[in-house]
Amino acid sequence: MRPAVTVLQLDTQFPRIPGDVACPETYLDKIEIIRIPKASVSHIVTEDPNQIDIQPFITAMQASKGDIITTSCGFLASRQKDLQSVSMRPVLASALVSLPRLAAIKQSISVLTFDHKKLISGQVKLLKNHVKQVIGLHSDTHLRNVIELDSLTLDQHKAGSEIKTIIETELAPTCKCLLMECTNLPPYKSVIREAFKGSISDILTEIEFLRPGTINPTFL
Repeated sequence: MRPAVTVLQLDTQFPRIPGDVACPETYLDKIEIIRIPKASVSHIVTEDPNQIDIQPFITAMQASKGDIITTSCGFLASRQKDLQSVSMRPVLASALVSLPRLAAIKQSISVLTFDHKKLISGQVKLLKNHVKQVIGLHSDTHLRNVIELDSLTLDQHKAGSEIKTIIETELAPTCKCLLMECTNLPPYKSVIREAFKGSISDILTEIEFLRPGTINPTFL
């Protein structure tokens, strides 16, 4: 049986815990993970996504077997059309590509991202007219440091506590929908919900939208 999803994963080693897009336990069905050589966080999380070399992603897509294809970094959002153009299967470059659809049904959307300054600079066309607020992980937060340094050790409790504090102190009170750009954030959805009662969208909800019955309900 072919995999439900192919995940084009950045070339990283940090822990992929349940709820992460590149963790098999996140899914109800078998998935395929293809690591993209030399696609480091520093090369993909950039203010100029047009400079990203997507040929290694395209090469991986051509060898992939999943019903749908997604990536492990939301900063690839602006390359959605480039990636979709080479496949007949659905391609989901980032949860951010859902913004036009969400904006049509949600009154106020905030985005939680890995790096808010780079996201605003690099994805301005996508964010414009759809998003009221963009907030990001602080440079000294544990999860951001684990990802940037590609650390092999992750303190899930510490990461969750810091993310919850960001939501409590920085999220606009008018926010009705929180869209999480970073695919490493969904494991912390339960603690985020302790501080935010609106709807939450992310890479997992978008995969489920494209292929119902794919994601373990625990992480939706």
